[in-house]
Amino acid sequence: MGHVPDLAAFAGRLLLALIFVMEGWIKVADYSGTVGYMEANGVPGALLPLVILTELGGGLLVAVGLFTRWAAIALAGFSILTALFFHRDIGSTAQFIHFFKNLAIAGGFLMLAAFGPGGWALDRRRRG
Repeated sequence: MGHVPDLAAFAGRLLLALIFVMEGWIKVADYSGTVGYMEANGVPGALLPLVILTELGGGLLVAVGLFTRWAAIALAGFSILTALFFHRDIGSTAQFIHFFKNLAIAGGFLMLAAFGPGGWALDRRRRG
């Protein structure tokens, strides 16, 4: 039973990180399409490099458990902003689900920031 919390924390980090790493790569692959989507929603396309860095970089940091609390806080904020800018039409069932999914993801990241990455994380090795 001693390794169960560390295993659960590791699995939780991987599951939270997965969507951000995947979405970051999708944005790289369809850069111009993503710029168009952002601009159609009132977000300057010039922010796309920062978005990619946040998703890919933050997702990878969370996955390996390095600077986990800072990455989790950044991704929580990113998730909230995504809900507000891209899923604000909660009259649409799909957008309603996406809006609250993003808020739930932000909640998961805030829990990660509050309680740390668990024992199977590079943060643990970095601190000694």
